[in-house]
Amino acid sequence: MALTLGLAGLRAASPGFDFGPWPKGAEPAVVGKQLADRFVSRDYRLLKAGVIHYVETCTWYGALNYAQLAEDPGLMKQLVARFDPLFGPKAGLVPPPLNVDFAVFGAVPLELYQQTRDERYLKLGVKLAEAQWTPPADETSLDSEAREGIARGLSWHTRFWIDDMYMITMLQTQAYRATGDAKYVDRAAQEAVAYLERLQQPNGLFYHAPDSPFFWGRGNGWFAAGMSELLRSLPTDHALRPSILASYQKMMAALLKEQGADGMWRQLIDDPTSWAESSGTGMFTYAFITGVKNGWLDAKIYGPAARKGWLALVGYINENADVREVCEGTNKGFDRQYYLDRGRYVGDLHGQAPALWCAVALMR
Repeated sequence: MALTLGLAGLRAASPGFDFGPWPKGAEPAVVGKQLADRFVSRDYRLLKAGVIHYVETCTWYGALNYAQLAEDPGLMKQLVARFDPLFGPKAGLVPPPLNVDFAVFGAVPLELYQQTRDERYLKLGVKLAEAQWTPPADETSLDSEAREGIARGLSWHTRFWIDDMYMITMLQTQAYRATGDAKYVDRAAQEAVAYLERLQQPNGLFYHAPDSPFFWGRGNGWFAAGMSELLRSLPTDHALRPSILASYQKMMAALLKEQGADGMWRQLIDDPTSWAESSGTGMFTYAFITGVKNGWLDAKIYGPAARKGWLALVGYINENADVREVCEGTNKGFDRQYYLDRGRYVGDLHGQAPALWCAVALMR
């Protein structure tokens, strides 16, 4: 580990708030290295369909950002080597752009392009981003939400589930970052507004889906992280930025009220008796850190909450660099007990990814 890496996580200043110094073992650069190394030590995480899982994408993206900020060429070499077989013998693992969970994979080659300038990555990433806005010839095979989306100029992947806010906007935002073409960030912003209008409730939080009226932790986390990523790249003069920023700030105010004294958020955000859940906590902490560092949130109020969230999250990472108390993959449910009874995993990438994002955000 380079000397600069060891120093990078000791103190992270931000306008109006100084996040550090950190207790030993909680330095973002140190924790980020542990999480990234753990990621590259494992084989691809696949969906039941036999293609790369969206949580693999999310963790890979975090590890790539970490390697760049930490100036760690050894890690970067490993992350590039992880992709090489996907251009050859393992090309079948690349998800076809049939839905949000598949298409988001494009965020990885688009990040690799930004860091390496290898045109192969750009070609693949743009192909997936374009496919997300290119509906099948027979639209009658699509459900009503997808057809509504197409009629509004949205993605045919539109289904108004809470996690889509990250999956759709992340791919399009990455395409914008890689190409500079405003059409991609316009798509992301339009999609975000449509989801905000449909799912955000008066209290600032989000239902899992219109017919699933529960404030599930990680589901809301996808919204928090998705808006944060979009706002990082959305031009300050973009017509839709004010409404997206207002919705983000409304959500952050609601989350601030629901953070536990231990720094964690719960499996059901509005139920203080439900169990402390790490993946949602990581996503909310990431959104707080990003908001404070970019001046979207009051640093004096949200800075201490972000620091408390990070320190709490670090306490859920075991000696193997595996995050514990991670809610298993969860489809929309129709009663509260369904969410309370979800499996609680250790080392699942749903939890590894947001912990990495937090380390990266603190190092920026």
